[in-house]
Amino acid sequence: MSSDTVLSLSGIDRRYGQGETLLAILKGANFSLRSGETVALVAPSGTGKSTLLHIAGLLEHPDAGEVTLGGQACQDLSDERRTAIRRNSVGFVYQFHHLLPEFSALENIMMPQLIAGLSREEARERAAQLLDYMRIGHRGEHRPAELSGGEQQRVAIARAVANAPLVLLADEPTGNLDPETASYVFSALEALVRQSGLAALIATHNHDIARRMDRCVTLVDGQIVDYQI
Repeated sequence: MSSDTVLSLSGIDRRYGQGETLLAILKGANFSLRSGETVALVAPSGTGKSTLLHIAGLLEHPDAGEVTLGGQACQDLSDERRTAIRRNSVGFVYQFHHLLPEFSALENIMMPQLIAGLSREEARERAAQLLDYMRIGHRGEHRPAELSGGEQQRVAIARAVANAPLVLLADEPTGNLDPETASYVFSALEALVRQSGLAALIATHNHDIARRMDRCVTLVDGQIVDYQI
């Protein structure tokens, strides 16, 4: 494994029961992600994109194989230790922003930092910096319902990276946005990745956005393979 590899999947199997049969989603899948790299995961619905992201982010156990995050092999760790690694090393962004409606944009970004043990002052300063970086610093005191779809998703991205994770995993992060807004949101995400050295694996159906990433992969018969758009 290369010294700049922050995420590695090796020999990953994942099967689900379907009636009396087993449905194999991943079959000995291998993948690696380097610091500062953006990779598009492009595949039809139902092929296992979300399963792959959940396993990579330690939300789900594979049936076989090893997930290594930041040099730490994770398969045999306790749930408590896996949760700690996930909290410190992985940021998640989903198609729907999942912001807490009763809190402001600033407070939503502060929340994971407070959980991680930062003081309110430190968390507020970091949240404000991220909002400025995402070009919505002027919207920090607004609640999610008062923000546009693009603004909400930029807050969700800022929240995902608030604790400076090694890896960002995103599942159709621009799927609910119009093409112009999607491009703008991805540009902000891309700049954040480049500036911070964060690694990003992003599932998307948007080929225009996928082409802007360093490389593309897809899922074929349970394997992760390179993909040309």
